[in-house]
Amino acid sequence: MIITKTREEIELMRESALIVSKTLGMLASEVKPGVTTLHLDKLAEEFIRDHGAIPGFLGLYDFPNTLCMSPNAQVVHGIPNDTPLEEGDIISIDCGAIKNDFYGDHAYTFPVGEVSEDVARLLRITKESLYVGIAEFKVGNRVGDVGYAIQKFTEDAGYGVVRELVGHGIGRKMHEDPEMPNYGRRGRGKKFVEGMVVAMEPMTNMGTHRIKQLRDGWTILTADGKPSAHFEHDVAIIDGKPEILSTFKYIYQALGIESDEEDAFRQELLAV
Repeated sequence: MIITKTREEIELMRESALIVSKTLGMLASEVKPGVTTLHLDKLAEEFIRDHGAIPGFLGLYDFPNTLCMSPNAQVVHGIPNDTPLEEGDIISIDCGAIKNDFYGDHAYTFPVGEVSEDVARLLRITKESLYVGIAEFKVGNRVGDVGYAIQKFTEDAGYGVVRELVGHGIGRKMHEDPEMPNYGRRGRGKKFVEGMVVAMEPMTNMGTHRIKQLRDGWTILTADGKPSAHFEHDVAIIDGKPEILSTFKYIYQALGIESDEEDAFRQELLAV
């Protein structure tokens, strides 16, 4: 059952989402060669608690940490450890927080130092596919419209779209209806209505879309060992159109990147 949110609840969810956005912004300048993912995890837990929130992943389904940290061929759900990051790695950082009884859930894949042109393109296309999907999240459209848009954009670029892992509704629970696959057929699936809030999160592999799981019961890897990228925003439907509740701006500020992608996206929506 889809649980719609009032305007007031959506604003509370924006606060939760922004806690996560600020956490990722804090971590952005800490992601560098020689740093361990376990160190980043501890920084994130302290930051979230210091800002009046609770880590959303810690203990959820018995997950042992604050962050899901997934480098290189790991797709999602990697467990932080003491292995140092290396120059040329990429690292997906997926973070959740609870504030005002609502969850925020937000992810970004960071380059570690300088990465190859092929890997940089994978990150760019995956992030762009997120906005392609968000544009279809509007009243009257269906789950399949979002999935189709992401899949076509991603596969046209030559990448594999993970099938087994999907985005999801979000609210007082981390995972609510509907599931939001990154593949699909137009006109299929549940219809979008005013007040829906979802976590949209394309997961894109450089090679095959197929995956496998480590014996730890959490970590998901690409089946061919090639890199994977993952980006995620929390998005609500307000006045029939998508409104992004999270933001990458804190990441860009920390890294000294000038970007108007979110403002440009909003302007495109207003023009439609």
